[in-house]
Order: sequence, then structure tokens, then C-alpha cells
Amino acid sequence: TSIEVVDLSGGWFQMGANDGPHPEDGEGPVREVFVDPFRLAATAVTIGDYAEFVSATGYQTLAEGQGNSFVFHLFCDAETSFPAPVQAPWWRQVPGACWHSPDGLRRAADEKADHPVTHIAREDALAYCRWSNTRLPTEAEWEIAARGGLVGQPYPWGDKMEMDGIHWSNVWQGAFPDHNTGEDGHIGTAPVREFPPNGWRLYNMTGNVWEWVADRFTTLHPARPVRNPKGPLNGLRFVAKGGSYLCHSSYCERYRTSSRQSLLAATTTGNLGFRVAARTKPDNDTV
Repeated sequence: TSIEVVDLSGGWFQMGANDGPHPEDGEGPVREVFVDPFRLAATAVTIGDYAEFVSATGYQTLAEGQGNSFVFHLFCDAETSFPAPVQAPWWRQVPGACWHSPDGLRRAADEKADHPVTHIAREDALAYCRWSNTRLPTEAEWEIAARGGLVGQPYPWGDKMEMDGIHWSNVWQGAFPDHNTGEDGHIGTAPVREFPPNGWRLYNMTGNVWEWVADRFTTLHPARPVRNPKGPLNGLRFVAKGGSYLCHSSYCERYRTSSRQSLLAATTTGNLGFRVAARTKPDNDTV
């Protein structure tokens, strides 16, 4: 498969934020982190990319195997009743929902080939990485990349969500969870190159879909400067970064470069995908 990767020089940066809206997320404190040079895909893995992988390997995702996944309620058949989790009643557990049928109704892989793949459990992302000789980025790699060279800014493009009157990402507008005005042009996912890239030519690092990273989740971060952190060795929950088309200031506000959430490895939803990093470092293909 041909994945467009961007060479990133890494270096020291200020990771995290002290003003995170959800203390349980562990965005803070701001800390000095060093990252070696690395290569990151310019976009999230698309439905078309994933279709190529499945065609070559016959791989079956976790959602396909269990026969259902979580779909946002506005995309469900209004005439049908689907189970909803108590803690997040805007989700519905829909039979048949998976990477090639994001709403569970029909195969949509062909018409949305340039949209990010969703309904991807952690193992589904890792299986794609093994096939494509890539890997998941660490959380530190992901975050330095998302910041695009900016220091201390909450968004990949600066300090305001709609800077210069422009929509820079695909997030919720309107009243969550029942009315999305779609002012940014999208109610659900958007094509992976739909909005302007950040300063390092990376697209949709915030908004659109959450992205799995390599690290297990912790809220305990070393106070001293660290090099190439990889997260804790143990734990059942993993980090996803970047927020999604469902993020809104009234509800989750996790569409910042420092935003993170804790997920079980078997989580599959219509707003969860991934982006890959190259196994080799820039200018050194022998690593």
C-alpha cells in the first residue's frame, strides 16, 4: 500500500496542557518531552486503505466478528430500536455496523473511500500495521506532530477554533447530541484531506475521528523532562488522541492537540480510527 508519510525532526516540546476541561483525562501538567525523528502518515487510514488490506489478507475486524458496533444515533434507522448505553445514550449498538458499513445499513466503502476508516478496535489497527510494515505512533510523537511547530497553542492552527472565520476541523456545531448544523460542511466523517493541513503538512490531527496511539493510558506523568516516553508497561486501557466530529464545547471539548481519552482495546465506534507511523526513521532506512 502507498502511504504518504511526512518526515518529522522531533526534538524537545511542551507536551500536555494545564487547562484541560476534564481532569480525569490527565492532560497536565505541561511537561518537557523529547522525541526522536520519525515519520507519520499525512492522514488517517482511509476506508479505501483498509479495504486494500482486507482484500489482501481476508482479515475480519472485531466488529465484524461480534456482529455489531456503536453508531451515533442520528445515523441510525429512526424506525428501528437499538440498545443504547446508559452512560452515553447518543450511541446505539447497531447490527452489521463495521468498517465497510459505518452506519450498519449498507456497504459504504466504495462511496466513502477517502473518509477515515472507523469501527476499528486496537487489534484491527495493529493488524493493519503489521501488514503495511508500519506502527502506531506513540502519544508523544502524535502530539508533537499535531502541534505542527506551534508552542502552547490548543489547536494545530493556533489559539481559536475558527480562526480568521474559517473552519479548520470537523467538529460538532449546534446543540449536542440532537442537532448538528453542519456548518463545517459535515455531519459525520469528512474526507481525510478536507481541511487545511497544519504547519507540518498533516491533515485533520484534531476533529474528524479519534486516533489510536501506541501508549497505554495513565494520568501519572513524570515531572522531570523525559525522552521518547512510551506510556506504562501495564494496564487495560489505551490512549486515543484528537477528538472527533462529535466533539463540542458543551460536552467533551476534546478537540485540542493535548486532548486524550482512555479506551479499552476492544472499543469500536463510528468515530474511532487510526493513523500510522513508519517503522524507519527519516534518512535512515536500515533501522
